[in-house]
Amino acid sequence: MAEGQGKTDGRMSLGEHLEELRHRLILALAGLGVTLVVGLMLGKSLVALVRLPYEVAMGTDAGLAVLSVTAGLMVYLKVSLIAAVVLAAPWVFYQLWMFVAAGLYPPERRYVVLAVPMSAGLFICGALFFLLVVAVPVLKFFIFFSNWMHLELVVTFANHVSMMVNMMVVFGIGFQTPLAVLLLAKMGVVTQSGLRRYRRHVIVAVLIVAMLTTPPDPFSQLSLAVPMWLLYELGVLLVRIFVVEPTGDQEDTISS
Repeated sequence: MAEGQGKTDGRMSLGEHLEELRHRLILALAGLGVTLVVGLMLGKSLVALVRLPYEVAMGTDAGLAVLSVTAGLMVYLKVSLIAAVVLAAPWVFYQLWMFVAAGLYPPERRYVVLAVPMSAGLFICGALFFLLVVAVPVLKFFIFFSNWMHLELVVTFANHVSMMVNMMVVFGIGFQTPLAVLLLAKMGVVTQSGLRRYRRHVIVAVLIVAMLTTPPDPFSQLSLAVPMWLLYELGVLLVRIFVVEPTGDQEDTISS
């Protein structure tokens, strides 16, 4: 292993691997415990933030119903736990990757260390993009459609929070596109010419993903598809800047 260069055989034993894994898992769980405490302390503010799009769409006088006396507490705990997981994700992934990094070369470890915070930042940007930009128009569309169908709309607190959280996760994952493109190029799976050549295929794939993962209205689907396409283009730009591909002469040398 790369980190075991100081050992006599240059490798970590099975026992050392297991001890390193135990150490990393303890650190990851400790970080998650800290963020869970923070999430529980800020739970009321977090719930208010998730509830905000509904109040903007329906008016501040609109209320969210609960169907049991424990529903409010369960939603509070759910939101706090999800916030804790999101906050702890960079730390948890860092610990897991540091365990994996024992078998990586130094440049590969450097890419991992850079990719983890970038991934967390993109996820948070995607989740906030839905919450602050997309959620209100989407809710207004469904409210309009229910009124057009002459249906009485009764939204429970739990259902609203579940929808908000699920869509924030979808948008957070969708915003990983530039990082995924860059890592694939770094690993040699894709090339700059290939990314440009298959741009139309990517656009079709993005539209299909948006259709399958968002509510069945054009605004929601385009709200995810358009940013994903733009982020794909950002990934192509990052590949052009940070990935040096071999020239034709170099490729001939390698093949020979």
